[in-house]
Amino acid sequence: MNNHGLTHARRLRTLCQQPETLQAPGIYDGLSARLVEAAGFEAAFVSGACIAFARFGRPDMGLVTATEVVNTISVIRERTAMPLIVDMDTGFGNALNVQRTVRTFELAGASALQMEDQVMPKRCGHMAGKQVIAQAEMVGKIKAALDARYDDSTMIIARTDALGVNGFDDALQRAEAYLQAGADALFIEAPQSLEQMQIIGDHFGERVPLVHNLVEGGKSPVDGSYPLQALGYKIALYPAALLHLFVPQAQQLLQHIVHTGSTSDWQGSPLVNLNYLNELLEAPAMLADSERYKH
Repeated sequence: MNNHGLTHARRLRTLCQQPETLQAPGIYDGLSARLVEAAGFEAAFVSGACIAFARFGRPDMGLVTATEVVNTISVIRERTAMPLIVDMDTGFGNALNVQRTVRTFELAGASALQMEDQVMPKRCGHMAGKQVIAQAEMVGKIKAALDARYDDSTMIIARTDALGVNGFDDALQRAEAYLQAGADALFIEAPQSLEQMQIIGDHFGERVPLVHNLVEGGKSPVDGSYPLQALGYKIALYPAALLHLFVPQAQQLLQHIVHTGSTSDWQGSPLVNLNYLNELLEAPAMLADSERYKH
């Protein structure tokens, strides 16, 4: 890997050592990456769910392939130097599959890789009907992921979905086993109460960075990064916030076009124009660069 590839992984580790909880909005393409970076965020989450939603119009049910995620990471990494926390679902198979997934995702530009202990094909962590693999199998997959890294700075985030399947005690036990296996961060998905989150924070918060999903319509007992900081969590993911805003706005605008045939009298949220998008995407700077190469 080149030095640029190493820098963003090390940067993410530094951000996780700061007292503030790191806010990481979900992204899924170059435009969403640019929006997040332009807003001043220091990291982003390449959401498997949003790749499924936005690129393929499918639910988050394990339908996206590893190659499709690699292609998405590559597009985003070419557009931004921000640290990227990448959702790699179950690792796309057994321990050997996990190793290839880690290598290809890391080469594409991932700074951290989040792997969960669901049965493949997985489903959204806030859906009913999840199943989890044996704890020992997940421990092996974590060790395989750690062995496969090109750079030790690349974080392996171990996520357990066991709370909604086997209960809170099993989720805690698994998290401890995953930490002992060498995971760089822990993610206990979908705690059901503030008390559970306090226990998680008390047990793990001083030992390892904790990750939490802030999903609109999900099961989180908290709704922001500031309460997470008080609980000892280090990374707040907003996996689908951009799409959760875009969808209703898009539906309203499309209905307006159906009925009026125009966008000129649209009374909803202001529409940006082509000039605005070109400025956002830094077209003037690119045109200036092109002039430099003419001589």
